[in-house]
Amino acid sequence: MSMQITLTLPDETYRRAIQLARLTGRDLAEVLVNTLDISLQPLGTELAADKPVTALSDAELLAVAGSQMEAQQDQRISDLLDKQQAGSLTEAERPELLALMQVYQQGLLRKAYALNEAVRRGLREPLEP
Repeated sequence: MSMQITLTLPDETYRRAIQLARLTGRDLAEVLVNTLDISLQPLGTELAADKPVTALSDAELLAVAGSQMEAQQDQRISDLLDKQQAGSLTEAERPELLALMQVYQQGLLRKAYALNEAVRRGLREPLEP
């Protein structure tokens, strides 16, 4: 299934996409679809299947509340952030970093909701301010 959408791109993003399309001999739409696909791949499909934290069993809830980013992803995001800070992050690495940051942020948000639900159920003590 495919969905058609309309996007407003920043001028610089549009210029780079046009340039990549010309260099590779591909259609602009194909370049944009492939770029989005590549940058979203680290998210995988498991997030779509996640149950709301309120529907988790106590054991599942505590597992989510104690979860961490996968070691391989954690190491890669650290490496990419170091490269970004050093000014040596390549254009090819930028979408990967953005996608990993999204994975991290979504995981952190889910963990926060799970911690809140665990406190609400009395499974965990509230954190001290």
